[in-house]
Amino acid sequence: MALNNTYNTRLLLHETAVGAGAQILLLALLGTAIGLGPVGWLTGLAFAIATWAVLTRALSRTWLHSFGAANRVTLARATLVGGVTALVADSFESPPPVTVLVALTAVALILDAVDGQVARRTGTSSSLGARFDMEVDAVLILVLSVYVATALGPWVLLIGGMRYAFVAAARFLPWLRGSLPPSRARKTVAALQGILLLVVGSGILPYAAAFATALLALTLLSWSFGRDIRWLWSTRDRQADEVAALRADRQPDLRSDLQAALRRTDHQEERRTDRQVELQARA
Repeated sequence: MALNNTYNTRLLLHETAVGAGAQILLLALLGTAIGLGPVGWLTGLAFAIATWAVLTRALSRTWLHSFGAANRVTLARATLVGGVTALVADSFESPPPVTVLVALTAVALILDAVDGQVARRTGTSSSLGARFDMEVDAVLILVLSVYVATALGPWVLLIGGMRYAFVAAARFLPWLRGSLPPSRARKTVAALQGILLLVVGSGILPYAAAFATALLALTLLSWSFGRDIRWLWSTRDRQADEVAALRADRQPDLRSDLQAALRRTDHQEERRTDRQVELQARA
């Protein structure tokens, strides 16, 4: 069993290494095709290393036996998002190739609708896959908001930073870490953020229309977060009671497991002592 677990872990880590290699290959292609500058290269490499490190650590703490097709799709999306990040970083030094930026972003957004379907059809849905998908989405929205903010103003950064502000607040306000019910409206608003920011970033809209589109994205996102925060606040006491009851139910099991582990340790120690006495007697 230990050998199988080690083999599975190596396969999973191989997947993350392949993802990092694909990211570097994409950066090389962008560098050859459009002359990606040093800032873009460094940002893209930093993104690749960070993705590899975080994903490797997450995989080492799970019981997944295979990476799964859905996670491979998400990893491909992460590679494209890394390319978009490199282009946006490079845009601070030279005008970005808008066509390439739009193409990479569009494919990443399309694949966002694919990985979930693949997970459901193959029965490979997992908490890791859902979190991986969510983080890739958040980074893409943040990067796009940075790009659009250079044209419309820093207020657009609220779109990309809102999710991270929510996560930071949850570290100090435990009730924000409560469970949310499934919501089609939440998913729709989240999906619209990337689409609306892509349309604005493509430059096809006049300034007034682009400003209104970005403002619409921020308004929808604020409404969605506000609704979720209001629901978490109204159910904070009930959810706290449920967590306390769950912990109380688990305590006897944990105590039994601890006692069993202590008994095994005592038994092993007794056998070790008996063995030492036996060896000393033979000597």
